[in-house]
Amino acid sequence: MVKIIAYFSLFVATGVSLISSPGWPHWRGPNFNGSATGSLEYPIHFSKKKNVKWVYRTPGPSASTPVVHNDLIYLSSIDQEGGGDPTESRLLAICLNRMTGKVVWFDRVGSGYRPGDNHGLEHQLDSKSNYASPSPSVGKKEVVFFFGNGDLVCYEKDGSRRWSRNIQEDYGDFCFQWTFSASPTILGDSVYIPILQRDEQVHGRGKENADSFILKIGLADGRTIWKKIRFSNARKESRESFASIIPYKNQLLVAGGDVLTAHSIEDGEELWRWGTWNTGHKQEWWRLVPSPVLGDGKVMVCAPKGQPVYAIDVTDNSPKLSWTSVGNRFLTSDVPTPLFHQGYFYILSDLKKCLAKVDPQNGEVLWQIMLPGNYKWRSSPSGAGGMIYIMNHNAHVLVVSTQDGSILNSAKMGDDYDDLTRSSIVLVEGVAYIRTNKILYCIEE
Repeated sequence: MVKIIAYFSLFVATGVSLISSPGWPHWRGPNFNGSATGSLEYPIHFSKKKNVKWVYRTPGPSASTPVVHNDLIYLSSIDQEGGGDPTESRLLAICLNRMTGKVVWFDRVGSGYRPGDNHGLEHQLDSKSNYASPSPSVGKKEVVFFFGNGDLVCYEKDGSRRWSRNIQEDYGDFCFQWTFSASPTILGDSVYIPILQRDEQVHGRGKENADSFILKIGLADGRTIWKKIRFSNARKESRESFASIIPYKNQLLVAGGDVLTAHSIEDGEELWRWGTWNTGHKQEWWRLVPSPVLGDGKVMVCAPKGQPVYAIDVTDNSPKLSWTSVGNRFLTSDVPTPLFHQGYFYILSDLKKCLAKVDPQNGEVLWQIMLPGNYKWRSSPSGAGGMIYIMNHNAHVLVVSTQDGSILNSAKMGDDYDDLTRSSIVLVEGVAYIRTNKILYCIEE
């Protein structure tokens, strides 16, 4: 670990005052649903130059969402200019001062682990992703970074490494067609990692009859507390899931392999399952990307590639279908995880380029708006203060009113031909943090 001064940052003076708060500890925020805590006002009118308190020039692009705890921001990145072996030197864990945007510490994480004996990096990454796609997760005294090559690293808040390990090295090479990117989930003194993968080799990676599984790992020492096999009847790519684990009471909600399951936090035992959206499991190419989202006693799961969304009633731990969007071809989400904010679901369809406000009890669409531009809207929506923040691959940001779907602001935060922006917008204590291909913006009116 190397501590440095603001080597990668461009600093603009700011007077942001910080108050101890839940922050944004997980890629889906303090409530695991994309919604900020509290009733503060958040910025509406901003651009690349307007209401920008500071900017941090990132070492490289990443789909990961920054996380925030008190006066610190943590983000994963690659070092695009660092040179050397990409698996060895280019994965970075970065900590910024939230008041100034200056680097507090950073660490070169890459362990150099390569799946198999002779597979180069070109066989492990798709063209739009990199190993820094998973977001970090913050606990009370630590922060955990996970990377698509299997590196899992736990740090003290001062940047000292507590422990590190590589999940592929420990449990076998991943069997994913795409770059693995599920984010870790910290609950109490443990971190949870889902590995929902194929049971056969893909592009020469992995092994035949590979298991999908969930890990509970102790934050104190990095040891596995339990590993639970997660069974599925799905076939080929339909077994692959990039969704993160979402907590519900004393359960872990896991989506993938054509089903939604709940597992005990204590021992990983499966408590119930619901499914499927893939009748007869005939479709072999339905990998899952959106995480489940909980709201008003309903768990929403999104079937892939233009298929419906499903609201599952879990109020009595006996899951049953409450409603589905069958028949509404616009109410679907292939990549973005829906938002639950102030009593309603907000579903962003990247395939149909629309955003909809939906009643969680019956699936009624209260409003639906079409989205501009030629780029896909795939960053998962965030909500605060009665406003929805969404962003497309070109880092074009919209601020949308929850009341009627009117667009309150349209800001092009990326460069003209950017097409790698995947991060969600982070909302903490009246401040918005927007990560583009090259820059992390701190926005405050």
